[in-house]
Amino acid sequence: MYDYIIVGAGSAGCVLANRLSENPEVRVLLLEAGAEDWNPLVHMPAGIAQLVGQKGVNWDYNTAPDPNLKQRSLWWPRGKVVGGSSSINAMCYIRGHARDYDEWEALGCEGWNWNNVLPYFRKSEGNVRGSDAFHGADGPLTVSDPRHLNALTPVFLEAANQAGFEATEDFNGARQKGFGLYQTTTREGSRCSSAVAYLRPARKRPNLKIITKATASRIVFEDGRASAVVYAVAGKGGFCEAASREVILCGGSINSPQLLMLSGIGPAAHLHQHGIPVVADSPGVGGNLQDHLDVCVLHKCTQDITYDSSSQILAGLQFLLFKQGPGTSNVAESGGFWTSPLAEDERPDIQFHFVPAQLDDHGRNKMPGSGYTLHACFLRPKSRGRLTLTGNSIAQKPRIDAGYLSDAGGFDMKVMLAAVKLSRQLLAQPVFDAYRGPEVFPGEAVQSDAELENFIREKAESIYHPVGTCKMGAIDDADAVVDSQCRVKGVRGLRVVDASVMPKLIGGNTNAPTIMLAERVADMIRAG
Repeated sequence: MYDYIIVGAGSAGCVLANRLSENPEVRVLLLEAGAEDWNPLVHMPAGIAQLVGQKGVNWDYNTAPDPNLKQRSLWWPRGKVVGGSSSINAMCYIRGHARDYDEWEALGCEGWNWNNVLPYFRKSEGNVRGSDAFHGADGPLTVSDPRHLNALTPVFLEAANQAGFEATEDFNGARQKGFGLYQTTTREGSRCSSAVAYLRPARKRPNLKIITKATASRIVFEDGRASAVVYAVAGKGGFCEAASREVILCGGSINSPQLLMLSGIGPAAHLHQHGIPVVADSPGVGGNLQDHLDVCVLHKCTQDITYDSSSQILAGLQFLLFKQGPGTSNVAESGGFWTSPLAEDERPDIQFHFVPAQLDDHGRNKMPGSGYTLHACFLRPKSRGRLTLTGNSIAQKPRIDAGYLSDAGGFDMKVMLAAVKLSRQLLAQPVFDAYRGPEVFPGEAVQSDAELENFIREKAESIYHPVGTCKMGAIDDADAVVDSQCRVKGVRGLRVVDASVMPKLIGGNTNAPTIMLAERVADMIRAG
């Protein structure tokens, strides 16, 4: 018997395993479907380029054919390894805009305003720059400045300056807007995942048990209370552990709603279709799906100075021996946040990631020669999607209808179009003249709005920020799956704590907010 069973050792699950097991009187079980994070590519930041196609650390999800993206199925890599997606992401440390959290509270998430979440960002953060009103220096999650910059990174920042865009030294300070270098979740040149930051220091605690390759298939309920978790280890089923206090789902925006539905919590009619007994009719489970759609402008480079030309062997040796060189780079070293003319308030609505390498199809399409890529995504999409079951077994991947560009007014496409034009403007600045080869994407022949819209539908991809499928909200919100303490409505002893509870996408990368969320809920749990 355990006090708490946590399902998923990802960005949130590792935080909760650490914080709850700080109390020696409490027994905690952490179940992770993936393996230990022993793959050396996980720990070398630049290893993300090689991790892309490795299914051993990845759930390897794909969306359903999207009618607004030329019926394309988009690849959605999600971490299936200790550390979850924090073990395979690009490590950009971004919190979003302060107003994002005030908006959460306005949407019914009581207490989730900026003033209340900032202390938890600071608590989690160990920033190498030290502490101030916005940053913490003593938290488990190390946040660092780049150790290595490609020669094109300062060129991009100068291009932003030449285009008349502001600069910023801190995207997470008083002002998000501007262009600059990304701080990353790295420690002394290596990735600082949630597993490294939170789980590693807690592993030797006798009251914490971690089981890897453990896939949860169902939550057991007794008298409306979550009492146990049924799971398989390395494909062998029949395991069941009881929880005296709570079961906490930390599987992320795909796995958490899937497990809820398989356990009888979800839209009743949908559960009936799959022969699943209804424990609680919760129509919002799987709904409210949101993601940042990303579009790239890619140029060939006239000089062999990009990461396309780097020796992987040399980079690996420099990293292993000295924790220096290109192996320490997250590849997306710089970027920016900008408020387009279409923005509905003062918050930036477009985010840029500059990559001094050719990235097509998530880097899976290896292109000859050298080049550079500018990613741009619309931060505040109006479009919504839905996740549904395809069967009554955890082995059957759910259907992901992402709903990209589906908003009735076509606003999302208008901002994506603006994002492409801004990307072109940035890469057209004089400082790039010495490096600029032909434009590969969209291609120099693609100029009109209609042509650019067609390009977006043909080439846009996810930038890996799905949220919202177990929406947090007020008790009287029929579509809310969890309350403001992340307790699942309609049952007792069950919470969801991960990016799926975010009622609305924040303006930026989602890893740091997920860790913050887990830190705050850990305090709620401990307070009783």
